[in-house]
Amino acid sequence: MLSELDWLRPTPADFRDQLRTLRAELPGGGQAAVERLIALATHRLDESQLGRLATAAASIEGDPQPLSRMTLGIVGDGTLSLLGSAIAGSLLRHGFLARVVTGDYGSALQQATDPTSPLRTADLDACLIVPDYRLSLGRPAPTAEAAAREVDAAFARIEAIAQGLRPSVRGQIFVQTLPPPVEPLFGSLDRVEAGSLFAMVEALNARLVAWARSGAVILVDIARLAASVGYERWDEPRHWHASKLSFSPAMIPVYADVVARTIAAARGKAKKALVLDLDNTLWGGVIGDDGLDGIVIGQGSSGGEAHLAIQQFALDLRQRGVVLAVCSKNEDDAARLPFREHPDMLLREDHIAVFQANWTDKASNLRAIAATLNIGVDALVFLDDNPAERTQVRRELPLVGVPELPDDPALFPRMLATAGYFDAVAFSEEDRARADLYKANAERAEMLASASDVGAYLRSLDMRCIIRPFDSISRARVSQLINKSNQFNLTTRRYSEAEVAEAEADPARHGIHIRLTDRFGDNGIISVIIADRKGSDWDIDTWLMSCRVLGRRIEDAALAHLVAAARADGAKRILGRYIPSAKNRMVEGHYARLGFTLLEDLGEMGAVWALDIEDYAAPDLPMTVEDDALASKGVTV
Repeated sequence: MLSELDWLRPTPADFRDQLRTLRAELPGGGQAAVERLIALATHRLDESQLGRLATAAASIEGDPQPLSRMTLGIVGDGTLSLLGSAIAGSLLRHGFLARVVTGDYGSALQQATDPTSPLRTADLDACLIVPDYRLSLGRPAPTAEAAAREVDAAFARIEAIAQGLRPSVRGQIFVQTLPPPVEPLFGSLDRVEAGSLFAMVEALNARLVAWARSGAVILVDIARLAASVGYERWDEPRHWHASKLSFSPAMIPVYADVVARTIAAARGKAKKALVLDLDNTLWGGVIGDDGLDGIVIGQGSSGGEAHLAIQQFALDLRQRGVVLAVCSKNEDDAARLPFREHPDMLLREDHIAVFQANWTDKASNLRAIAATLNIGVDALVFLDDNPAERTQVRRELPLVGVPELPDDPALFPRMLATAGYFDAVAFSEEDRARADLYKANAERAEMLASASDVGAYLRSLDMRCIIRPFDSISRARVSQLINKSNQFNLTTRRYSEAEVAEAEADPARHGIHIRLTDRFGDNGIISVIIADRKGSDWDIDTWLMSCRVLGRRIEDAALAHLVAAARADGAKRILGRYIPSAKNRMVEGHYARLGFTLLEDLGEMGAVWALDIEDYAAPDLPMTVEDDALASKGVTV
């Protein structure tokens, strides 16, 4: 299932013809052609097909909407040339048009530390480090002490590669774990005996995990991938001996997809909501025909337990922050009945953020769900047993994640999990609460729709805006927002947790995060700002905000804070930059709306805006502002 990419549709018989047509259309074909390219990428493509797709995509001129451009570096052990095009092809299905620059064989450390190397001069957005145990660790060690020295040296080399690359990489550095050798040395004792290669690889992977936990790098767990498909299938020695390829060529497509989905998660493209069909998905049978007593769910039958397992997996996803919604062709009352009255149902109405049960086509209902949650349709995954419904949604909404499903519902959870739609690179308390946050946001949207006075509606929310400086507790969430926010993000600059920690300690940088609570609950940290002190100017490096609080006047509260902090620091002006990206056109007029004056029009590179602090008057806001960041310095707004 995993190695064959079974959640994707089979490769179309006319793949070559479709690709030939796309090659002719892509250079000037606009968004419609790019969406057809993405649709073609969401098939089970082999290494060659992925490469040809990536080559065709490289001809796209200008803005590749809805894709985001990026440049990825790959450096490490073994032969990497076969990996780059497959990763680029796989990134298309995860929202990125990538240019991939691969390092030469046997020179990873040299290229990483040489400022003039092709990697260092490639203007990288991200870089992947690919170690292999055969070159990183070599042979078994004679003693535990010798094994520890070998592991220390291997880790130091990988760390040196990352540190060498860091000045030339704008975004994240990814490091993959190492699959262990298939061949045992001591048999079952390998895991115990520190000098075995198996134990040394495990020790090195543990160091990489701790490194990733610190926020310095992002882990791509290829060791787990290899274990899932089977080490023996993963590792074919003849390919190592012939070409120094670290694993079987047959595994390149699934390897490339796991790398691509991890990059997508780190850069804000992971899915946010799971939309569930009901009949023959959450339960067996049709509620409108079979009634409450006739649907199949619960203990005592394999079918009933299979449908329970689907619900349990949905709840597990919700617990880690995935929003749940329902999209069903049913009468609303009938669809809700099992959630309310069936004793074996695990899912209840309170778990569902948006409930769409009607006779409208499912693509239209998915658009409505996305609008209610205030997210794009590209953030949705749709789980439906019916192939006809899946086909209609894919045709109408090619950016929605729609996994193929087998006939056996017992395999639905595994298919959904292995597809990796909800892969994460960090997890915080904010993430844990996200499902409830979006459910509350849907309730706010319903309340706003019935309100006649927006100002009165905002005041009725009883909002509290809490402004705090960066700290160790908030660091993971701050970094996560910086790396995943794309739309309301003025500069789209990316910083790791380690770099956020550096900003905390830098007296020349002013970093804050903003939390919003209201009568419906706690929205969590929803905005991040970093400003640099430059003489009499404060220069805003980063200003981003979660789209789920748009229209709540948080940006006005944030500017009031910035002006008060800058004024107390003796500054005369606040400078703000808008740097266009494929996703952030919505904030092109942000500074103009806040009263800034255009200082410099940079054309396609954006604009620089300025606000004279002396001329600024703080607005009346429909919220209570608790500015702990200013209070800690004895400053009042």
